Amino acid sequence: MNNNYQVWKTAELSQKYLSGVRSAIPLATEQIEIILRIIQTTKSQVNNFLDLGCGDGILGQAILSQYPNSQGVFLDFSEAMIEAAKSKVADNYQGNFEFITQDYSLPEWINKVHRKAPFDVVVSGFSIHHQPDSRKQEIYQEIYQLLKPGGLFLNLEHVASPSKLIGQLFDELFVDSLYTFHQSQNTNKSRAEIHQQYYNRPDKKANILAPVETQCDWLREIGFIHVDCFLKLFEIALFGGIKPELKV
Repeated sequence: MNNNYQVWKTAELSQKYLSGVRSAIPLATEQIEIILRIIQTTKSQVNNFLDLGCGDGILGQAILSQYPNSQGVFLDFSEAMIEAAKSKVADNYQGNFEFITQDYSLPEWINKVHRKAPFDVVVSGFSIHHQPDSRKQEIYQEIYQLLKPGGLFLNLEHVASPSKLIGQLFDELFVDSLYTFHQSQNTNKSRAEIHQQYYNRPDKKANILAPVETQCDWLREIGFIHVDCFLKLFEIALFGGIKPELKV
């Protein structure tokens, strides 16, 4: 088992991500807009949802912005991330929320949320790629079990590039985006400095990337329908599917 992802438990790395890296993700606004468009088209109502590997809960917050009466479960193994999610959700919404500190690399995580299931929607953002491919497939199966018939799963994810060239295109795009963000924050960091920090970042070894096409195939094999990659920008992909309705 690869335990490099444990680096994300540190408060220092969590804060660095929340205060800088996430804000520099290319097309971040558009990603949220497409997620909400898919939910609104496929679900007339969202009574409950799970934000898996929630970070500061940005995807769950997006759902609450459209479905303020829905019940949300926010799960992450980082105490720092869970505290950030609690703060942001509590400051902006009033409702029935549950925040769970749990490592979903362990199959027993499902027991922590089972009493809140089944869910109308399960979302995950830039999290599952830290798991080995065999565990990714198990997690997708576990999510399938937690969904209501007709339930929707959307994964906004860091995926593998099909070639070194495309990987380089993504890396340079991200460095440019980080540089633009730091300029807006008046941090006075040079592009060369940001470039060096990006390529030597401590969490790089935690990434276990899989092609989006492969992961879509895994979802289809599990039983998801309407599976697609809904958005892709080099190594950023939004993909998912729907659990079929029960046949009468």
